[in-house]
Amino acid sequence: MPWTPLHSQLHQCAIDRQLLPVGAKILIAVSGGQDSFCLGQLLHDLQSRWHWQLAVAHCDHGWTQDIGIAERVALVATRWQLPFYCETTANLPETDGAAREWRYQALTRIAEATNSTYLVTAHTQTDRAETLLYNLVRGAGADGLCALSWHRQLTPDLNLVRPLLEVNRAQTGEFCREYQLPVWEDAYNRDLKYPRNRLRLEIMPRLATDFNPQVESHLARTAELLRADVEYLESQATAVYSQAVDEAETKLDRTILQSIALSLQRRVIRQFLTHALSKMPTFGQIEETIVLINAPNRTRTSTFSQGLAAEVSGRWIVVRE
Repeated sequence: MPWTPLHSQLHQCAIDRQLLPVGAKILIAVSGGQDSFCLGQLLHDLQSRWHWQLAVAHCDHGWTQDIGIAERVALVATRWQLPFYCETTANLPETDGAAREWRYQALTRIAEATNSTYLVTAHTQTDRAETLLYNLVRGAGADGLCALSWHRQLTPDLNLVRPLLEVNRAQTGEFCREYQLPVWEDAYNRDLKYPRNRLRLEIMPRLATDFNPQVESHLARTAELLRADVEYLESQATAVYSQAVDEAETKLDRTILQSIALSLQRRVIRQFLTHALSKMPTFGQIEETIVLINAPNRTRTSTFSQGLAAEVSGRWIVVRE
């Protein structure tokens, strides 16, 4: 098959962003849709140049309309001469959130079992634009608006990589047609009861028609710009947190926080509460705790989870029962 512009684009992206090193052991998440088949074909074609060790993983949700997808993905993996792994579940709620959470758990298990150090998914520029808009209407901050990053750590030994964030869905569709890949048209993706589908099928086309034909690429570029800002702020907040927290990470020196900007205060407080509560705090819990930075002694927040609350104790903010 011919060498396409997408081959060149992914090859150059891997070089410029140092996403997937030479000889990496990579697990490709293939759902059976056009994006993941496109990604799998590209990585397969580039394998000899990068000496990657590739394998294909598929997650079967056990839903009625998913019957037959796993077999189709297995056939393509055989065509690529790559190992194929599949994990299946039952009684999974038919919601985006439940499916996403289970898939990442299943893919992580497969990656660990195969000693893969990289998990690649086929999120595209289109997904990035939709995620920004979806999180915006839900009231997310900058972190949520740039939620789809090029890479992140899933476990100490496993990196999640998204190499197609500069490729749109129209490009992956054309590529799959050219390579005659057996794309599975997922009926769930056209069900308008799911908010993301309404956004993809109704809102985004209207924005492109009525406001800006390039809305998708512009939103994706905004997400990329926000990602750089978020990474910088988070690094600064981490530096402040290391100075303000005590050795046991049980209390926070509020006198150090009094001299920094509100955006950094929020991030430091979030890091502190995440450790104290053993889970990500809500926006309301963070805002309540920020008030304590300049509050009188013994001032406290309302009760958080597990019967805990944050309280002023002299120069410190502590979380206690």
